[in-house]
Amino acid sequence: MKNAISLLGSTGSIGRQTLEAAALLGLRVVALSADRNIKLLEEQVRRFRPAIAAVIDEGAARDFKTRVRDMDVHVFSGVDSLIEAARAEDADTVVTAVVGMAGLLPTLAAIELGRRIALANKETLVCAGKLVMERAKAYNAEIIPVDSEHSAIFRCIASGSHESVKRIILTASGGPFRGMSREELLGVTPEMAMQHPTWRMGKKITVDSATMMNKGLEVIEAAYLFGMPVEKIKVVVHPESIIHSMVEFVDNSISAQLSQADMRLPIQYALTYPEQKPSLVPELDFARISALTFEDPDTEAFPCLDIAIKTAGTYGTAGAVLNGANEAAVELFLRGGLGFYGIYESVRAALDKIESVEEPSLNDIIEAGEAAKEFVYGQLGVS
Repeated sequence: MKNAISLLGSTGSIGRQTLEAAALLGLRVVALSADRNIKLLEEQVRRFRPAIAAVIDEGAARDFKTRVRDMDVHVFSGVDSLIEAARAEDADTVVTAVVGMAGLLPTLAAIELGRRIALANKETLVCAGKLVMERAKAYNAEIIPVDSEHSAIFRCIASGSHESVKRIILTASGGPFRGMSREELLGVTPEMAMQHPTWRMGKKITVDSATMMNKGLEVIEAAYLFGMPVEKIKVVVHPESIIHSMVEFVDNSISAQLSQADMRLPIQYALTYPEQKPSLVPELDFARISALTFEDPDTEAFPCLDIAIKTAGTYGTAGAVLNGANEAAVELFLRGGLGFYGIYESVRAALDKIESVEEPSLNDIIEAGEAAKEFVYGQLGVS
């Protein structure tokens, strides 16, 4: 088990639960970061006493420095502050719980120091999976997934061998609109999209779950993480969210990981791997489970899933375009400037407009993501 963590995105849902796990396990926290929620960050810094605190928003960082002037903590500010936190001295694990492409550069910085990456930022692999995995191999850095689905696959593959894997089966709850038709979804509002039936998450990922873009992003992430072609990754809707994903082997046997729907379990596993420790997650009571049901996803009602899976087979900078366009479109949807299906239309238009670079550099990837955002904002004349 690792002993000290740097936590990027400590004030978000995953970040807060990571600190619960760290306290339970007795881990040292050497760096914390936030965007602008400095009230919660201050509480965390006073409890866990990290050497570094990173605040992305410059104005919030100035206020934060005043708040913690009585403490021995080095405060970094701006986008590059995440890189400083990722490089924090003594950290052997970097938990990447920030949202969006902001997680890419600090993840690469931590990889180059040979640290374990507890990966909760799927956009890192969606945008730059080939580059990230190649660098992880070169620097002997472990990447342990924190997403509940990928953590489940990681565990299940351990029961066989990579060569014996026939396919990966990613489960999806179906989100708040499972079973609804395209016509019924035309009037969906941000408030409606926030009502996820299983998970309590940040706004962006909750909208992604409602459009099922999140599951498409997870297909891309799984392809890179586990070295599997997209055609060997199947999505199945499982509304009970008890089975978190499955792996089918060449002999047609299937291994599945089951547990309560609680993110503290995959977070803890990423911190303790290969060991397993007692957790805060309640036991699973089979006598109280009335049924485990499965169905194919409806890609007509949820076209974001379909377009993400198709993008997964193209590689190059297409993933960065997909992700950048989706980030911008979701932001506009939450602001009331775009309809529910406008998210899909914006992503599709960006992919049609912006040409993919087949063997991209890091700069190509970053530029593609920014170009996609600018394209989506430009379509609606906003910034």
